[in-house]
Amino acid sequence: MPTKKRSVPTRRDLGLRGKTYARVPLNKKSGPRQTLTRFTVLWVNNAGVPFVTSGFTCRASSTGGTLIATANFDAFGTAVFSTINTPTTRTLVLRTFDEDGNLFRTRTVRSGVSAYAIIG
Repeated sequence: MPTKKRSVPTRRDLGLRGKTYARVPLNKKSGPRQTLTRFTVLWVNNAGVPFVTSGFTCRASSTGGTLIATANFDAFGTAVFSTINTPTTRTLVLRTFDEDGNLFRTRTVRSGVSAYAIIG
């Protein structure tokens, strides 16, 4: 299967569509910013396409087994834990269940992350 070479976007727009962006001055701080404020879990297949996860639930617990929070998946493979701030401060064990309570996946997430993708 031949691979396509991916094109790199230009720094400036030619004015045909969109806007022109100037460089950030050197005296301004432009470090990374935290955009996700709540811990988010995505459940995707091997190609990165989200599963249809209506009725599924995700439980986050500590490594000792204490339940920390529970979040429901939406139809687009996303579960947002409204009580877990990011970046996380502890290691989490995620367990996903269907609406009948059957365990599907168990994953361990290290501390210091904002989002996690369950693949497969």
